[in-house]
Amino acid sequence: MRRIDGFFDQLAAHGDQVAIAGAGAARTYRALLTDVDAWCRYLDAAGARTVAYRLPNGVDWIALDLALLRSGRVAIPIPDFFSPAQEAHALATAGVDHYVTSGPVPDGFATMDLVHGLRLLKAAADTPVTLHPGTAKVTFTSGTTGTPKGVCLSADQLLATAGAIEQALGGEGIRQHLCALPLSLLLENVAGVYASLGNGSRIAVPDLGDIGLTGSSGLDVQAFVEGQHRYRPQSLILVPQLLLALTAASEFGLRLPDSYRFIAVGGGKIAPSLLDRAQAAGLPVYEGYGLTECGSVVAVNLPGASSPGTVGRPLPHVSVGIVDGEIQVIGNAMLGYVGDPDRPSRIATGDLGGLDLDGYLTVLGRRKSGFITAYGRNVSPEWIESELTAEIAIAQALVFGDALPGNVALIVPRGSSGEDAIATAVAAANARLPDYARVSNWHVIDPETFSTAGCLTENGRPRRDVAARCFDRQLQSMYERLQETAHAALRQAGERHP
Repeated sequence: MRRIDGFFDQLAAHGDQVAIAGAGAARTYRALLTDVDAWCRYLDAAGARTVAYRLPNGVDWIALDLALLRSGRVAIPIPDFFSPAQEAHALATAGVDHYVTSGPVPDGFATMDLVHGLRLLKAAADTPVTLHPGTAKVTFTSGTTGTPKGVCLSADQLLATAGAIEQALGGEGIRQHLCALPLSLLLENVAGVYASLGNGSRIAVPDLGDIGLTGSSGLDVQAFVEGQHRYRPQSLILVPQLLLALTAASEFGLRLPDSYRFIAVGGGKIAPSLLDRAQAAGLPVYEGYGLTECGSVVAVNLPGASSPGTVGRPLPHVSVGIVDGEIQVIGNAMLGYVGDPDRPSRIATGDLGGLDLDGYLTVLGRRKSGFITAYGRNVSPEWIESELTAEIAIAQALVFGDALPGNVALIVPRGSSGEDAIATAVAAANARLPDYARVSNWHVIDPETFSTAGCLTENGRPRRDVAARCFDRQLQSMYERLQETAHAALRQAGERHP
């Protein structure tokens, strides 16, 4: 039996248990599968083959996504944070013939029908595109450039990841998951939805605005905490900034629910100090690691199998090796990129790391962003940046120090944090770092200036190269001050020891 048949058999076996709750419309597993079958009929009647969808989190997103998976069509989820240009690129390069949306009609599409109040659109012209054979989903990643890359994944690859997560957490008794990330992100789609449904859990999928999340990086902490109490999740998947929000809320005296059993955090380098603070706040936080090209999660710490400072052991559906200091993943590799005929047997991640004797994986940073200081110390800036952004006053940070006697940073404040708050935050981060990793000089950039200069990806991550070009004058000024300070110290030493 194919893996996909087994997955839908699992869902059917859960019968009248609640599958989706607290999202404005409850569904049992039986009712959800009825919705899936209805979507399959709509898509059959439309002659749809490759279907894109840009919808808010909710029942409709999940039902349509499952229908595409079940019927063997190609699914193209469009992140709500994509710009119009990025969306147009994704639709064209993947050869989308139908599009489902609750928003405006993009160029090149015409309204064909209304399904559950959603627009089912048909492309005005066929765009012949050859995807890798067996492609079930194309996930577009914005990466560090503005042009998304399409990653082709098969149904077996997606469900292998979900099955590995379901098996790893099988003994934790988790039966209530809250989707706090966009469903268009593969991590929430696979680890949050597929794994939870396979487990027979109920999933809360509110519109993200209802729990205080807006755009790619807007967050109302009070509303986010209220959402936690409203849905009382046993499991959550968070990015570092959402973990910081929960942790800081607890530190500021806001009460968090006592329902949590497993909170996975990933999607970026996480400061050890933030993990310590989260655990001190009583949050069962476990760091993990993954990438779209491997179907999302590769490794994760687990209850009873956790090693602080690592991202856990690789899950059984993959294996990990270290080649010249770089993490490489073997097994469950993508079918390939859209427009690229190569199908890799292993994924060279571009991440530096290592495996200890117990099999735990450590991620040190990106190979391309690492630098060597003037004192010969190898530094991964992500490590320093994670400590800076673990401070509530700092929203974004980019650290530079190649061939310099000290490190400098471009810092974007959070909210109305002023120069004094930033200075205090940098001092606190420096106190947790060894001397060679500390930040000597920094320049504060207004959040709007940083964003409008194109220094953020569409999902809110800083673009190092773009920021370095846009703020080259400020960086050069900091470099010069560092050199002047170093030369002054040498002169003073020479005067003391003629």
